[in-house]
Amino acid sequence: MSEAAVGERRQVANASAVLRAVLERGPVARRTVARSTGLSTAAVARHCRDLADRSLIRGVGAAAVRGQMGRPHVPVDIDVGRHLVGGVHIAHEHFTLSALDLRGRVRAWARVRHESADPDAILGAIEARFPDFVRTRLSGWPPLAVGVAVGGWVDPDEGVVIEHASLGWRDVPVREILGRGVGLPVRVDSHARALACAEQLFGKVRVETSFLHVFVGNVVDAAIVTGGIPFRGPRSGAGEIAHLPVGESAVRCSRGHHGCFEATVSDQAWAQRAAAEGIIARPSPTALMNTARGGSERVRRLFSERARVIGRAVAVLFDLLNPEVLVVTEAGTLLFPECLDVLRAEIGRRSLVCADPTTSVVASSFGLDEVLGVAGAAVELDAIYRNPLSLGVAASSH
Repeated sequence: MSEAAVGERRQVANASAVLRAVLERGPVARRTVARSTGLSTAAVARHCRDLADRSLIRGVGAAAVRGQMGRPHVPVDIDVGRHLVGGVHIAHEHFTLSALDLRGRVRAWARVRHESADPDAILGAIEARFPDFVRTRLSGWPPLAVGVAVGGWVDPDEGVVIEHASLGWRDVPVREILGRGVGLPVRVDSHARALACAEQLFGKVRVETSFLHVFVGNVVDAAIVTGGIPFRGPRSGAGEIAHLPVGESAVRCSRGHHGCFEATVSDQAWAQRAAAEGIIARPSPTALMNTARGGSERVRRLFSERARVIGRAVAVLFDLLNPEVLVVTEAGTLLFPECLDVLRAEIGRRSLVCADPTTSVVASSFGLDEVLGVAGAAVELDAIYRNPLSLGVAASSH
């Protein structure tokens, strides 16, 4: 690598460190940022000017002028008034459109049911709905870019959904199709990795070294974070846990295997159980979630049982990877405190290395209504916080 390339990489890393420090501590004095990042006060001041020019941070106080950070004592904070980031999450029954500010707060969202599982139909519907979403929900304020989160096997380098079992997708070039359709830069990643990044940036979990994120919905997958970065492996296949043989032996998956994790605990599988028990009229994940919000005792027991099965599988992952923290995104743990208790108890009973599940096993930081919207936009927000200098100065005005 050339000396110039090394220097450029260092500049990006330092700008990222400054922006993340402001995100975590802001409003914050630049001297405090210097202490927390190990950079000199002069270097922090220079990076603050660059970040202000891109409307990523702003001075807080009467002396602050955009692009000029004022006197050294003027605190700086994330600028949430200039940029929005768009998000799309594609689930089994619907897609979610969202817009988040630079602090990861959901400013608007909308959910639309699929009329077909065909990728052209779903992506076409997203293209058709997105301009109206910007016009009506965002008052015509166009996002900087759009992040797309999808379950299953996703290759973010190519922007391709390699496999989404419940939708039946194979090798769908989502970035290429939506990039043309929405007229904005598009990034694509798995929802498990996207939410892992969102936890690092905006959530309650600020683990810098290692943690594991497990997503249980219609798709069941995971993100493995090591050294602060999601581990992807060749073609970004890491985190595929759907076919772990830790489910119920009588359950058969779409590939003809028995006892697979996803086929046992997915939302669709649990909706079928709920319908069989007369809790809901038909086996629809949406109907199950709507009923779950009512919080009946029967629904609570049903989700507690799922938490126990999830805990059985996750204990294996905990021992295999030994993360500092395990984050679980699953409806029961988000709705009912006792489900998290059941999950922790099962992990504690089965895991050899999980010393204290009450502190090392946590539910998602994002509520059931917002989590899918966060997932989509987090794909792009993570890219901004990793390389804030990629945002041009000319794009900074709203």
